[in-house]
Amino acid sequence: MELSEIKECLNSPNPQYRMRAIVALRNYEPSVVVPLLKQRIYDKELIIRSFVAMGLGYKRTEEGFQSLIDLIGGDEDPNVKAQAANSLANYGQRAIPILMDCFKQESHWLIRESIFAVINEINSPELILELCLCTLEGDELSMALTAINNLGQLRGTIYENHAIKILVELSNSETVEIRVQVAKTLRIFDDVKAHTALAKLRQDTNYRVVGAILDGII
Repeated sequence: MELSEIKECLNSPNPQYRMRAIVALRNYEPSVVVPLLKQRIYDKELIIRSFVAMGLGYKRTEEGFQSLIDLIGGDEDPNVKAQAANSLANYGQRAIPILMDCFKQESHWLIRESIFAVINEINSPELILELCLCTLEGDELSMALTAINNLGQLRGTIYENHAIKILVELSNSETVEIRVQVAKTLRIFDDVKAHTALAKLRQDTNYRVVGAILDGII
């Protein structure tokens, strides 16, 4: 698609035309693409704003970086924020403080899951622990389970003992789902405290907790 046609389609009242134009921008240089993507950053269609966020991650410029910061801080839809987080990660280390702040300010599971995935990719045990601790302070069960699972990423790091301590404490949770996930995560640690906690969980009154341990043995 020629650039003139792309510009025309971007201003079309038909969202399919606008989407087609955004997709066609993949063939152009960032200096051309980013100003055009910014025109649709407040588009009323969720899918278009999400594609704008995605495009700003592939076509990287300073202007695009600032636009992603605006999106992650200003858009009301968690899908767009999550995509903006993924795209910000493409800008490297400079994006990490922004993502960490976003994680602490946002409670929606989709946004937090996206940031967890991004931090896991850069392999930073310190940041993983920080995200886990922040998550476990809340009361969202699905995110607590994600945090417990991610504590397993700390095996073999300087934070391994800290992770095991948290897991042992959580093994006494009244919530069955948490004890199940704790059992699954503790299985990967070769540590006396982990083994002791697993032995206790093996006597749990809930079959799902016991089953989580036995699955790792069979």
